[in-house]
Amino acid sequence: MTETATAPASISDGTAGSKSEQAYQAIKARIVEGTYTPGYRLVLAAIAKDLGFSVVPVREAIRRLEAEGLVKFERNVGATVAGIDPTEYLYTMQTLSIVEGAATALSAPLVGEADIARARAVNAEMRDCLQHFDPVRFTRLNQDFHSVLFEHCPNPHILDLVHRGWNRLASLRSSTFRFVPGRAHESVDEHEALLQLIESGADADTIEKAARLHRSATLDAYLSQTNTLPQTNTGSLSAQ
Repeated sequence: MTETATAPASISDGTAGSKSEQAYQAIKARIVEGTYTPGYRLVLAAIAKDLGFSVVPVREAIRRLEAEGLVKFERNVGATVAGIDPTEYLYTMQTLSIVEGAATALSAPLVGEADIARARAVNAEMRDCLQHFDPVRFTRLNQDFHSVLFEHCPNPHILDLVHRGWNRLASLRSSTFRFVPGRAHESVDEHEALLQLIESGADADTIEKAARLHRSATLDAYLSQTNTLPQTNTGSLSAQ
């Protein structure tokens, strides 16, 4: 396993934000896109040279990523990209289905016509993406879509849990749809159904259940395809 990767470009040429923020965004992007895979050793000096920075902002960025669960420190190894084992993926997705479902339901009355139009435009991009499937781009668009629906959630604690769940899954989610491309087609259709529920003023319980089932269906498809764990009753959990 190599310890460095070639950057798409140096980001030291006037990108907005502090060097620590720039380093954070660059390293996180490489983790999410799969350039830095689980177990990849993050050598501070090599990354700093690659980005054109000193070691200090890179160290700060890696500490921030550790707090988000994307990086871990191992004795005699140092900082490495954290992976999500199948059991951890299962528990995280189950939790996210609950908190994101709640956030979407609470947010629904505050979602306006402009939000619906924006979400529908993102979903149209996702549908177009299916023609020449790019799982990384599809996943980015998927997060953009759901963000429109849950970001109006008036409960900051639930919203924080949703963001933590997305961050926790970031390194693995970049490849989830690569394993189950058929699920991507279903996901786009379910998005439209969810938008129609919100547009029609459906009650909170109906919207929450639909959002939960949408999330758990991706989990079930992934676990079934990869045969990493016995199939669990995630669907009934989401319907409760």
